[in-house]
Amino acid sequence: MKESMSKEIKNLPRTDGHHLAFMQRPSRKTGPGLVFLPGFRSDMSGTKADALDDLAARHGIGLTRFDYFAHGQSSGSFVDGTIGQWLEDIMAVLDQLTYGPQILIGSSMGGWLALLAALARPERISALLLIAPAADFTQKLMWPNLPKHIRDQIMTNGSYAMPSGYSDEPLIFTRQLIEEGRTHLIMDQPINLHCPIRILQGMKDPDVPWDHALALSQVLVTDDVTLTLIKDGDHRLSRPSDLKLLERSVLDLISAVS
Repeated sequence: MKESMSKEIKNLPRTDGHHLAFMQRPSRKTGPGLVFLPGFRSDMSGTKADALDDLAARHGIGLTRFDYFAHGQSSGSFVDGTIGQWLEDIMAVLDQLTYGPQILIGSSMGGWLALLAALARPERISALLLIAPAADFTQKLMWPNLPKHIRDQIMTNGSYAMPSGYSDEPLIFTRQLIEEGRTHLIMDQPINLHCPIRILQGMKDPDVPWDHALALSQVLVTDDVTLTLIKDGDHRLSRPSDLKLLERSVLDLISAVS
């Protein structure tokens, strides 16, 4: 029964008529729950999310995972998505689907969103586990590295589609994503969080350089920050050894805040 409950996909209505697809595994003991935040164009059914579900099942931990607006099985058109909209999705999930303290586990873009959500709900967030966190990626990682003719096309035509190394579907970058993303930048000033934060970062990550994770760790106000560099790790960090490290990090955080 517990397995079927964790795999059952439900829908959380949004105020704009769209819905967010989600899955939940109920907790069997006291302690913080887990909320998994996937990356840009990723979803709640990836390797890391499934590994977290296996961990939660073995240890009786509550787990909530979901698809952002226009991701996975949630409704909406991707070209309408923004950082602020996806942050609103997290707020809705926290406020309507969870109770008590939670540990946010954010992968890539989900790491940026986890930081923003923790700033918005510090009383609800016990700790953060950030996997290759792409904080401020629209401005610091993507925009400067795009050729000028692509930047011009985004600003003139409103969007640009480029091949993805992680999916058969192209990555679509919109002017709205870039411009709205600038209102959520956090790395140019101290990030006023005081909870334990763990960062897992591959040193062979082609999308989020390891020194970006180091720079992020330096602007976090809390002293309880551990940055773990995986020398041969890529952006996915989904190999068996990576997943074991993910599991150990989750259990260590739960012990630290319980």
